[in-house]
Amino acid sequence: MTALHRLSAAFIKFASPGKYNDGSGLWLHKRKDGGSQWILRVVVNGRRREMGLGGYPGVGLKDARDLAARWRKHTKLGDDPIKLRNKERREAAKTDSIFENVALAAFAARKAELKDDGKAGRWFSPLEHHVLPKLGKLPIDQIDQRDIADTLGVIWHTKAETARKAINRLGIVLQYGAAIGFNVDLNAVAKAKALLGKSRHQPQNTPALHWKDVPDFYSSISEENLTNLALRLLILTGARSYSLRHINIDQISDQIWTIPGRNMKATNDKLSDFRVPLSNQANNVIQLALPFATEGYLFPGIRKGVISDATMSRMMERRGMKERPHGFRSSLRTWLADCTDAPEEVAETVLAHSPGSKVVRAYRRTDFLEQRAVLMQRWADHITGRGNLTIIERAYKV
Repeated sequence: MTALHRLSAAFIKFASPGKYNDGSGLWLHKRKDGGSQWILRVVVNGRRREMGLGGYPGVGLKDARDLAARWRKHTKLGDDPIKLRNKERREAAKTDSIFENVALAAFAARKAELKDDGKAGRWFSPLEHHVLPKLGKLPIDQIDQRDIADTLGVIWHTKAETARKAINRLGIVLQYGAAIGFNVDLNAVAKAKALLGKSRHQPQNTPALHWKDVPDFYSSISEENLTNLALRLLILTGARSYSLRHINIDQISDQIWTIPGRNMKATNDKLSDFRVPLSNQANNVIQLALPFATEGYLFPGIRKGVISDATMSRMMERRGMKERPHGFRSSLRTWLADCTDAPEEVAETVLAHSPGSKVVRAYRRTDFLEQRAVLMQRWADHITGRGNLTIIERAYKV
């Protein structure tokens, strides 16, 4: 009977390059390059086979012996252990190919490109709510255009923007699946769009106050509570809600608020920091908000983090208004067009848009900060009734 367990952990650790027999077909091959490999030699149907059991020290002596015992048992039953292991791996691969698993892996791979590493969940939510319930358990290589069309057809004409995001994310997951080796149909999304047809949904712009009505609204939120102060600063700066709600004391210096790229709206360009010139009135609001600051955030939430996205909207809703906070960006942009001679690229930069082609943006190395500072002070003066009215403004004034 062949002796078992000839090797010891101490011997293996210091053994020189060579092949060492632990007994009953289990060998350790220590290579000259420093690597080590466990090998099990078995005889299947009269033919000797060598089966790799993993590298040392990743697979320790005890683990190697346990694996060898398992595969020797299958050999005695007449099975080819190498074919059996390959079958097991194929079965495991079927689980890995489930669309939900691939989607999660694609999300994990993309996190570095997303705002705050995707912690808000907005990138994944269209998949989670509208795709995974129907397609999540299917192997990714079995999903075709009809599956996609059937899944998104219920929202294609009623929730166009959500459907657009969902099919976009689905396409990204298919591309990721192809990249890691699955045989997916990369044209499935395009073919699904052909089946679904053009969306009949008519997009609705966020309701916005006309710029001439903004001063009256601004004066009506004079009470110095957290919600009012946040809304006042949002109106004065033209910032998006996410950036405004996450404003931190450390981001403010010399009448400039520098919004970190991670707090900006995602674009096709690499996200970079954005400087917002602060008017005198904006600085005053910041001073009033300082006593509320928690962990540096000017507008903290009740329990933790910052105020929610709905806080300001609900305040306006309670007042019976159809307009919403995001609409003040439209108010500002229309005022810039009606009442100033600001060039298009300057006016768009006020709203942190990226006018022009990629080539134009690559060569333009200015953010028009000085010009925007003048415009933002004029906007603040208009809102608070402290500036001289232009001819256009006077024409609108009742």
